[in-house]
Amino acid sequence: MTNQMTLDQFENKLEEIGYITERDDRIALTAYLATELGKPLLVSGPAGVGKTEIAKVLSEVFGAPLIRLQCYEGLDETKALYEWNYQRQLLKIQMGREHLQEEDLFSTDYLLPRPLLQALLSNERTVLLIDEIDKTDSEFEAFLFELLGEFQVTIPEMGTVKAKERPIVVLTSNGERELSDGLKRRCVFLHVEPPSVNKEVRILRAKVPDLPERLALEVARAVNVLRERLSLNKIPSVSETMDWAKSLLVMGKTGLDPAWVDATLTLLLKSQDDVELFYREMGAERLLFESSKVAQGERHVHGQQQ
Repeated sequence: MTNQMTLDQFENKLEEIGYITERDDRIALTAYLATELGKPLLVSGPAGVGKTEIAKVLSEVFGAPLIRLQCYEGLDETKALYEWNYQRQLLKIQMGREHLQEEDLFSTDYLLPRPLLQALLSNERTVLLIDEIDKTDSEFEAFLFELLGEFQVTIPEMGTVKAKERPIVVLTSNGERELSDGLKRRCVFLHVEPPSVNKEVRILRAKVPDLPERLALEVARAVNVLRERLSLNKIPSVSETMDWAKSLLVMGKTGLDPAWVDATLTLLLKSQDDVELFYREMGAERLLFESSKVAQGERHVHGQQQ
């Protein structure tokens, strides 16, 4: 356990650096508990909801360098953990030193650490992001068990390498395949959903301070409608919402209108299939009408709470 920060202090730190959370999303609480327990944090959820951002934020909160392993199909140990510097080994052999032993060639002098080993060998605490673990195969996932459970790895020629400073580990998954129980058991689990309208407005206002409140509200409501009412191949991410809002701001807009929704739609929808679906089932005017109904619902709830 770190015992360096209370939950309130942790939440305040997130607020200070502009990372917006809500009690209902449990992001702050779960991330805090994972760091206090010293366990990896496994974050699942649709693409674009801010899973990777959590690792970046933890890096900033704890002042720990971020080391990132971007996963992909076919990723193996040599790309993730280490490689031997064969050129240097060959050079040493060619130097023809007497009494050269095998262990002389397999030491840290000839090791090329990749992200996983870099995190273990670091003399300072790091944040290790293993991004999109669901893109690797089950064999690679099993290979991670020793690191995730014991914060160590075994290198056949050298033996066991333990973490000098236990890293904060964050794994993300877009849910492309089911992860094993063994991996889940070693992690604290967090599922992240797209933000509520209120939360996305707060994110927009924090990241784009010049954005008028009315425009932030209308953008967040419209994106909320797109995510919930259409079966898009790819729902708009938070960063795409931000790009849309910034673009409208650049064009001097203070609110949404159908013409500008049409003109800037591709900042949100990134495939022709999704664009055609939008015009077939909704269209700009209907989007704004549905958004206004969201606003009416918010006022109704607010009225009931008063």
